[in-house]
Amino acid sequence: MQSGYWKRELVIAAALFGCGFLLLPPAIYWVGKEVVGEHGGDGGMVVLADQIWADFLTLEPAAWLLVFSPYLVLQLIRLIRRTWRAPV
Repeated sequence: MQSGYWKRELVIAAALFGCGFLLLPPAIYWVGKEVVGEHGGDGGMVVLADQIWADFLTLEPAAWLLVFSPYLVLQLIRLIRRTWRAPV
């Protein structure tokens, strides 16, 4: 494979990592607020995002899975598509 492929893949991975790191915590908070209701503690979304980022930096597996989940979903879609199109 060419270096162009790896550069493109690295850009995609970085963009999806950024989405997982910056956009998923507020999205999780919003969905939780809509489904369960207002959280009893103070701070709300900022506290949740802070906890996710702290867990990520302390190498907690759940936080890593959450942050990398957009890229993992893309890889799963690619695998399904490749399997679907594979000759029989």
